[in-house]
This record gives sequence, structure tokens and C-alpha cells, in this order.
Amino acid sequence: MNYTREDITRIAKEQNVRFIRLQFTDLLGSIKNVEIPVSQLEKALDNKMMFDGSSIEGYVRIEESDMYLYPDLSTWVVFPWVTENRVARLICDIYMPDGTPFAGDPRGILKRTLQEAEEMGFSTMNVGPEPEFFLFQTDDKGNPTMELNDQGGYFDLAPTDLGENCRRDIVLMLEEMGFEIEASHHEVAPGQHEIDFKYAPAIKAADQIQTFKLVVKTIARQHGLHATFMPKPLFGMNGSGMHCHQSLFRGNENAFFDNNDKIGLSNVARHYMAGVLKHARGIAAITNPTVNSYKRLVPGYEAPVYVAWSASNRSPMIRIPASRGLSTRIEVRNPDPAANPYLALAVMLKAGLDGIANKLSIPAPVDRNIYVMSEEERQDAGIPSLPINLKEAISELLRDDVICDVLGDHALSHFYELKEIEWDMYRTQVHQWERDQYLTMY
Repeated sequence: MNYTREDITRIAKEQNVRFIRLQFTDLLGSIKNVEIPVSQLEKALDNKMMFDGSSIEGYVRIEESDMYLYPDLSTWVVFPWVTENRVARLICDIYMPDGTPFAGDPRGILKRTLQEAEEMGFSTMNVGPEPEFFLFQTDDKGNPTMELNDQGGYFDLAPTDLGENCRRDIVLMLEEMGFEIEASHHEVAPGQHEIDFKYAPAIKAADQIQTFKLVVKTIARQHGLHATFMPKPLFGMNGSGMHCHQSLFRGNENAFFDNNDKIGLSNVARHYMAGVLKHARGIAAITNPTVNSYKRLVPGYEAPVYVAWSASNRSPMIRIPASRGLSTRIEVRNPDPAANPYLALAVMLKAGLDGIANKLSIPAPVDRNIYVMSEEERQDAGIPSLPINLKEAISELLRDDVICDVLGDHALSHFYELKEIEWDMYRTQVHQWERDQYLTMY
């Protein structure tokens, strides 16, 4: 909604809002906020609220730490779950003291990439995300256990799906906050859930993903549960993905649709897909950014490991849903919900724009089940795989100049440094599997 300053100050007074959270996202995708009393609202709306950027992961050094929060008025919302001393939220862009946008702000990186798309004639990137999550029981102290809240399966109902009441309350809360919920259901694995909300322009979609995560975790806690967006919390079960449906528009025209094409796809859509496939290994460190992400990206659990596309098959990385006309879109299936949504959308868009700009040719669709193909068959068909671990993904990112360029020097160098540390900590740790395997054998 397009709120004005006057709207916001009026609603804050009418609804007895006492505190405002000025929210932003760090490089790793974690939500951060500076909470201010409502008496400071005018100052915040004047873009005069400052914070220490050196305390935020991937931002700046201590000697250049002063940064400013510029609220996006359209993101104003009063949290419905707080009934006393009410709290509202504004999502902010990050600016430097000289008034220039901060180069390492993930939201700003997505905005810059969208500007590039606009310069190529595409006014809008629409995104429909499908973030999945698990619900675990908590102990007496409220800490998460590894006990699932149910033993349900795909589309199951109560009493098998004991998360149904929690999921219903999440949906109601999201709707009260302006989300248009399209579907809500149990996913394949026990304790796993998915709530799909209507597509939106890319910035709003990324904002909604962050808000969605906050709501899911908050309402789960009220039900005595812990919600996690960890990609693969349990061995032997499906992991959680965040499929991203996406399309480009020129005004009101869907640039991905061509009624004269056999499967309804325009050349723009095909070039865009070709770009995403070309850069798939380079963007993996962003769309699948954790050590744990690559425990999900293994064959056998419906995860999109293979860099291919199809209009009739869910095993490739990109699927073409059946809807046509304004709903024509591609579904990129490898991202997971640990990804920073602003960066993930930026690198997918940049990859697609590179395909369009260079009129890249798309490989033939793969309409058979890739999971049952041998490695030799996949090689003969020219189907590469995504990286097998975070270290390989980081190396692929650094080799991809197009994707490095969209991140910019600041975000790239800090992201690389953080992920190298993460990989090294994992690599040098001795895990329980190793003790179980080797302690008595040797």
C-alpha cells in the first residue's frame, strides 16, 4: 500500500503504536532492526535515524560505521500479534552519511539490478516464492528439540497433521498483514509445511519473504513449536526449498508469453532461461548459501540437482508451469529458504538479463526423469550438476564475472570472507558420523 507520512502518523496514533522497528537485512539474510519509541517516528520519516554499521554482518569496518536508515513507507505494518504497547514495522534502505546508497545493502543490490532490467525495457519482475519450513517441538525451556510436531505427509490433514492449527494461525496473521494467501498445506516430509502467497514485484516479494519468516517463527513459538527454514534439518527426509516463480513484464504485457509458440514461451523467456542455466553454478552460493544447503541438493529427495529445464517434468532445475497468458512464468527450483531473498532474486534476474542481452540459446528440454539417468546418460545429454558443496559453490561464484558484477566489490568480498570462514569451521570440525564410523574401526 502507498502510505504517506500523514497516514503513518495517523495510524500510529489511532492504533496506540508505542514502538517502531526500523528493519533491514544483513548480507547473510538475517533480519535486523533498530527499535525506536513512537516519539522518534518523525525523525525516522525524515531519514535521520542512524545506526552502527560495523555491528552488522558484512557491512563496514568500525572506522566507517555511521549509516542511515531510509524507511520505505509502503512497508508500514502494525504487528497484529502484539496487543499491548503495540509495535509497527518499516523496512529500510541503507544510506551513507553523504546521502548515497550503501553498496552492500542487499535490498539496494536488488534495486540496482531491477534498474538494469528497466533500462532493457522490462518494467517489472514478478516473483512468486514458495518457502518451505519444518515445525519441531520445544522443550520445557522453549528450546528446539529434534522431535517433529507430526508424522503427516503431502497434503495430509489433522489429526495426522498436528501443525494444521499453527499453520492456520500463521495464514490468518499473514492475511491481517496484507498477504494474499493462495495455498497452505503439509509438505512431503513429516513436520514440513508450505504456505504460498500471491506473486508480487521483486522488491515487495523479497520484503514479504522476510516478513513471512518472522511471522512463521513468531506464531510457531506461540504454539510451543520451533519453526526452522534450515534447508535440510533431518537426514533421510526431503529438505526445504524456496522455489521462485518469475516473469518479466513490459507494462501490462507478460514478456515471457508468445501465443504463437508451441508451448507458449517467447524468445525473451527462452533467452532468460538460458541465462539462468548458464549461470546456475555461479549463483548457487547465493541461492543455496550454507553448508547445509548442499545436504538438500542430493539426488533422491526431489531436489533439483541438475541444470536443465522442462515443461512436463519436475526433476530439472527449471520447470515451466502449465498456466499461460499473463501467468506464463518459469519456476526456478533450486533456491532454498536460507538464501538472502534480495540477493537471490538479484542474481537470478541478472543471469536472465545476461541471457536476453546476449540472445543465449536454450538447450533442448529434458522431459524424462533425470533422477533415473546414469551419469553417462546425463553427460551425453549435456546436463551438468549444481555444486556438491559450499566450497565448490564459492569457487564457481568467483569464476562468474557477470554474477560478481551484480553483487559489487563490497558485497562480494564480504560474502566470500564470511562463507570461507563458515566452510573452514565446518571442514575442521569432527562430526558425530566420523566418530561413529571410525572410532572403533581404527
